[in-house]
Amino acid sequence: MPGIVGTISIASVANSSVVHVGDVQTITPISTAKTFAGAGSFNTGDHIRTNTHYNETNTMDDDVVDDSVALNN
Repeated sequence: MPGIVGTISIASVANSSVVHVGDVQTITPISTAKTFAGAGSFNTGDHIRTNTHYNETNTMDDDVVDDSVALNN
């Protein structure tokens, strides 16, 4: 059954983002990515101040597959 959608605001859409307004049966990702970053890596803003005196990022990952999207075509 169709619905009435009011005002929406989309701040940003990246390369593999999904924005859907309305009726939908299934939304599945078609790609995945893994990012390793240390403390204070993804800060955004005008006046950022971080105090990370010691940072150690563990990038050891023994998984063969983290997210399987093979059937999401």
